[in-house]
Amino acid sequence: MLTNPAIRRYNRRVMLLSLAYAALLFATIHLFVQGTLHGPIAYVAALLPALPLIGIFFALGRYIVEETDEYLRMLMIRQSLIATGFMLSIMTAWGFLEGFGLVPHIAAYYAAVLWFAGLWIGWGYNIATMRRAA
Repeated sequence: MLTNPAIRRYNRRVMLLSLAYAALLFATIHLFVQGTLHGPIAYVAALLPALPLIGIFFALGRYIVEETDEYLRMLMIRQSLIATGFMLSIMTAWGFLEGFGLVPHIAAYYAAVLWFAGLWIGWGYNIATMRRAA
């Protein structure tokens, strides 16, 4: 399965985008902590770490399109649906709790953090399902 060309391309894209995310995030935090960013450039800098994460979402979609093995494609789609349902459920529940003043506000980018955590949950579900079927 790891020799599959579509998976190799997906992994390479995600690794490069993850490295770009880490570099941009640390650089942006550093610049904001030093107080060197002001005005419009601060908005641009604040958005920079989001771009590689958005790229990862595109990389996942590209993988689904490029994957020729229908079973592997189904596994990734199921994993993504589980991640999406997990993230939407948590964010919706938190939004209602926040709306009624019961919990503190959290930054919206935690939706992506929850989605990536949901990918792990979906991966675990796929593993458990495959083991049951064997």
